Amino acid sequence: MPLPPVCIVCLCAAWCRLCDDYRPLFDRMSAELRAQVPDLHARWIDIEDEADLVGDLDIETFPTLVIAGPDGVRFAGPLTPHEETLRRLVMHTIVKAEPGAAWPAVSQDFVDFASRLAVQARR
Repeated sequence: MPLPPVCIVCLCAAWCRLCDDYRPLFDRMSAELRAQVPDLHARWIDIEDEADLVGDLDIETFPTLVIAGPDGVRFAGPLTPHEETLRRLVMHTIVKAEPGAAWPAVSQDFVDFASRLAVQARR
């Protein structure tokens, strides 16, 4: 079975005005990334619309980003909605990620979520 692609996901809520403002930046960054990482799987997920996929994740702060690859979850947590912050995070966790890099530990709920994303990305 082939390895899943790198996934970058923004977890949001329809009622979150900050997320509304952040989405164009996320979409633009995702499009730029696809030029460098063709198998990138970028998703904007409304936690209420896709509750089955989100599972037991308890998202309290928006936007919350999850970046995962074949080697596991690379980042999971809230992110200040600034372009430069997102660019730095993407550069270090996706574009310049070293094979075999060690990533910070995350809760099992995020690991389970990343597994569900990987299954969807393979489809």
